[in-house]
Amino acid sequence: MGTKEFQCGGHEAALLDCSSASERNTCSPGTAVSLTCSEPGGVQLVGGESRCAGDLEVEHQGEWRPVEGSLWTLKDAGVACRELHCGSAVSVGERKESSKRSVWRISSLCVQSGSPLRECAVSYSSTSFLTLTCSDKLFQPNISVSSSMYGVSGPQQQGFQVFRGSTFSISCSIQPQYPGGSFLLSSSTHNYTQPAVNHSAYFLFPAAEPAHQGNYSCVYHVSAFSQDFSSESRLLSVTVTDPKPFIIRAVVLLLIQLLVTIGLYFYCKATRGRRPSRQEDIELDYDDLEDIELDYDDLGVPAEEEGAQGAE
Repeated sequence: MGTKEFQCGGHEAALLDCSSASERNTCSPGTAVSLTCSEPGGVQLVGGESRCAGDLEVEHQGEWRPVEGSLWTLKDAGVACRELHCGSAVSVGERKESSKRSVWRISSLCVQSGSPLRECAVSYSSTSFLTLTCSDKLFQPNISVSSSMYGVSGPQQQGFQVFRGSTFSISCSIQPQYPGGSFLLSSSTHNYTQPAVNHSAYFLFPAAEPAHQGNYSCVYHVSAFSQDFSSESRLLSVTVTDPKPFIIRAVVLLLIQLLVTIGLYFYCKATRGRRPSRQEDIELDYDDLEDIELDYDDLGVPAEEEGAQGAE
């Protein structure tokens, strides 16, 4: 018996999406919740290996019947798979029986119009029954790596690099679909398991070692509807590198920058010592003009002649 008290707004897609008001250790007698639904799902797959495979049955007018198996396409079957929250349709087929039975005939045109399957059902009798196989019971988990040096890996990033001795973590998550479950972090050399908390799990590696290098994937396991389901993420490669070459390279670059800075400083200082300033140039030119005037006076040349000679 569940012990949570839920506070729902009515727009949530699943009960677990509602906020939890409190947790109780026990439930007193007579407090178990009961529900009356105005619109039952009315769609199921029976006789298969899981709830997402088998003969399609639809409830209409209070009666469950199989669906007549002719003229259905994968596109039509995908509508039923989505109503069952089983992903997309993988295959559609027919199962034959020797004698006729009461079935529901559901036209492709009605299905593609967006109407619920039970509203498309018409009474019929047939020896052919529709069988479906949907893609999967679970979404594919997400996997990502994070470290203090390189941040978090991208959603489609295939490889990630960490320094030896540094701390890094790998996170596994999945879209909310079923409560509970667990995550298996699998690699070629190690396997780690943690329970799913809020549909995610975090695996911490305090000090990266060469043994941690390899391809990792997250495998989500959960039990629902008396079935055991699992789904695996994409592979993510983790490479553990020695930080010494990077440290040496960084030191060399810093030394080069320092030497360049010192060289520029002494070059500018030496150049500034050789070149006179603009003010000094102006003073020197003024002194030269005075010397020229003195030379003219010494020669006894009148001012008018000076001007004429200057014009010449």
